[in-house]
Amino acid sequence: MTAPHPTSTAATTTQPAQTPHDLVGIGIGPFNLSLAALAHDLPEPLTTAFYEQRPTFHWHPGLLIDGATLQVPFLADLVTLANPASPWTFLAYLRTIDRLYPFYFAERFHIQRSEYDAYCRWVSDQLPGLHFSHQVDAIRWNHERALFEVDFTQIDTEGEAEALGRTYTRNVVIGAGTTPYIPEPLKPLADAPTVPVIHAADYLHHRERLLAADHITVIGSGQSGAEVFLDLLKHRPAGREKLHWLARTEAFAPMEYSKLGLEHFTPDYTHYFHALPQAQRDRLIPQQWQLHKGIDTDTITAIHHELYQRTLHGGWPDTVLTPGVTVRTAGRVANTQVELHLEHIQQGTRTRLTTDAVVLATGYRERPLDHLLAGLDPYIRRDSAERPRIDEQYRLTLDPAITGTLYVQNAERHTHGVGAPDLGLAAWRSATILNTLTGTNPYPLPKRTAFTTFGLTQHEAPASRDQASTTAEQRASNLVQLKG
Repeated sequence: MTAPHPTSTAATTTQPAQTPHDLVGIGIGPFNLSLAALAHDLPEPLTTAFYEQRPTFHWHPGLLIDGATLQVPFLADLVTLANPASPWTFLAYLRTIDRLYPFYFAERFHIQRSEYDAYCRWVSDQLPGLHFSHQVDAIRWNHERALFEVDFTQIDTEGEAEALGRTYTRNVVIGAGTTPYIPEPLKPLADAPTVPVIHAADYLHHRERLLAADHITVIGSGQSGAEVFLDLLKHRPAGREKLHWLARTEAFAPMEYSKLGLEHFTPDYTHYFHALPQAQRDRLIPQQWQLHKGIDTDTITAIHHELYQRTLHGGWPDTVLTPGVTVRTAGRVANTQVELHLEHIQQGTRTRLTTDAVVLATGYRERPLDHLLAGLDPYIRRDSAERPRIDEQYRLTLDPAITGTLYVQNAERHTHGVGAPDLGLAAWRSATILNTLTGTNPYPLPKRTAFTTFGLTQHEAPASRDQASTTAEQRASNLVQLKG
């Protein structure tokens, strides 16, 4: 576990360029890092390579605010829920850096984001087969070799192209992640340099500049918006906070965190959701926003406490918290301020707000894959909304002419539901992919994971290929015995 991290000048693969891999991963975020770690632990190793355009692993570096915690327990690390004995668990990380006893006495079930980021970097620094500073440009199917060919650009320390390369593989998994979402009315402002209009993903990079602004507006009612507002509030003088917090939702609502509510993030619910008709799935997803877009109750409590403390000597803090508001249009005022044109949905009223800085806690969207998959587009089967069809094992449905398999991670919310971006399902999804890819069952998965029974008819997870084969053989044997 002390193998050095591959540098950007390393060979493009750990084997001859023309020797095909069993699996190539595109993107190295937590989900593909989970897959790489579990693939490394297989009793019969796969030949793998994972490519990432960034120079090192970082997980939302702009939101690693002091004290901010994960919204899932530490057991939702890269591997534990599939293989607790793995050398890549969070507890193994703590032992390696001599922090196991401090963690034990801290009695923390939810760890800090910065701690999770450090853990993932520890894994990425030691796990072989990870290639940073490699930008994947295209994926095609080579009919002659019956393999995927993956073209990439090796990037130098200045971000410039250093070399071009190509590798071949039998299977591909795309974990390209998400990209910050900026609402249309604010896109022109976010691209201009004069007045800070930044996405929360870059908050820490601009924090000092934001704190220097006279008046700041935070837009967005999710966890990121709450954490940014709280951090700004703590660092503004009492009585002169000059903070606005606006949200489109009808309330600054807590995230659904009841024990039975959390069962929407179990494999049981994922199986149930995938079996629903497409139209029903599309109706459900917007209705379930509070399962993953609400605010942690501890954060809400901390915000209220901070506001309350500022009233102890009389007066109210100079803050405005208004839900139920949309930004209709926005523009600059003399290149020094931003003017937001607001509409209150329930009242049907409109007003204008002038501010010196804006933080957009407006969430993320799945990163578009059209350019990356352009060479495979004729072979990809799509639903009525032109989205890729994805089966229960996270495989894109492809034309039979493609005999390789293309998997996706965190690009399947439309087929697998709200659990797609949840860290708690990372190890289970990685195990599902590896069980299917190998045709064996190296990571036995539980048959039941929730007390809730979703639906009136039961849906069982499909067996891996070896299990299906064994079942078929057993049925044949039973049939022979019956005939005898």
